Amino acid sequence: MHIIQMIGIGLTATVLATLLRQQMPSFATLVSLFAGIVILLLVVRSMASAIGTVQQLTAAAKVNQMFLQTLIRILGIAYVVEFAADVARDAGETALGGRIELAGKIGIVLLALPIFKDVLDVIVQMIP
Repeated sequence: MHIIQMIGIGLTATVLATLLRQQMPSFATLVSLFAGIVILLLVVRSMASAIGTVQQLTAAAKVNQMFLQTLIRILGIAYVVEFAADVARDAGETALGGRIELAGKIGIVLLALPIFKDVLDVIVQMIP
């Protein structure tokens, strides 16, 4: 895993953004945004092998692939929404960050509804 690279990029960007924030606040925000995107891409790239392993395990357990796909989408939404909300807060837009998080939570609930329905169907079938 490239955790050392990610930490190095994050710390370097933090120091640069802190130094730039006093003189050029817009550049400080851009440095933070760029570093965040690079770290996010590194994380996504390193997660590919983990996702492949989970797919093999779900296939071996004969679990419906829809559940795995939904779970991966929910995790993706959670990470991207957190990143976007943090960028908005770093830019001084705290209220916008909160709205982004709200939209992400609604998106997660909407994605999870088919799973809730399937779980309820199983529970109803188990009741005599």
